[in-house]
Amino acid sequence: MRTLYISDLDGTLLQPNIQVSKQSTRIINELINEGMLFSIATARTIASVKPLLRDIQIQLPVVLMNGVCIYDLQKEEYIKIEVLPAQSVSQLMNLISEHHLKGFAYTIKNGIMSTFYEDLNTPALRDFYQERVDRYKKQFTQIGSFTELAKEPLVYFSLMDTYERLKPLYQSLEGNPDLNFVFYKDNYSPEFWYLEIFSRTASKYHAVKYLRSYLSLDRIVCFGDNRNDLPLFEACDYKLAVANAVAELKEKADRIIGYHHQDGVALWLLDNVGR
Repeated sequence: MRTLYISDLDGTLLQPNIQVSKQSTRIINELINEGMLFSIATARTIASVKPLLRDIQIQLPVVLMNGVCIYDLQKEEYIKIEVLPAQSVSQLMNLISEHHLKGFAYTIKNGIMSTFYEDLNTPALRDFYQERVDRYKKQFTQIGSFTELAKEPLVYFSLMDTYERLKPLYQSLEGNPDLNFVFYKDNYSPEFWYLEIFSRTASKYHAVKYLRSYLSLDRIVCFGDNRNDLPLFEACDYKLAVANAVAELKEKADRIIGYHHQDGVALWLLDNVGR
């Protein structure tokens, strides 16, 4: 049986210091060398995923930006990208402006991802920006208004603020036939939440379904911790939540495994795949 094991990163495979531990790296590499099929499904972009996974010998495509795109690490190219529908972009930009929210907008053009922002007016936005500049040398472009991107191939909006400030926009988006979105608490600053918006045809669910066909898989086993992993769970045959996962995800899990800071994913793989 051809089985793929696919894991979320933050709060799942990554340690609280935003790294894959040496033990997890060793275990996963040994299992890959023995034939295990392993990949990642994350909200992160390739700018931070590449350095985070540099020591893990992943041979398969990875799911990025909550399923907006799938990236081949070996060929260093996107093999699938879901662009926001043009008819919804203007409406979405107006709603973001009306709710006085800030965040980051992403485009992928000619195989190159670009990230734009208007203002870094909250601690969450500043921390997000600074961590990616310092750790991963990621480049950002400041613009006067997101409306300047109206004719660009937009794929993703990531908004960060408190639950109370983001919830009205989240409620405004519900029922929009062209958009998909995830609303979840930040793993590292619990007082802040993410509202991430993308095409209706993009999600971890859609991306994993694509991989099932693309890789001719018989079975998919997944690992997650947060609300944005709910679509991932829907697409998989066996679902594992780490012990630190949110209650909503644990309810959907077939099994609860160890904590992310105790190498829960890698140790489960060692016990269940390495035998």
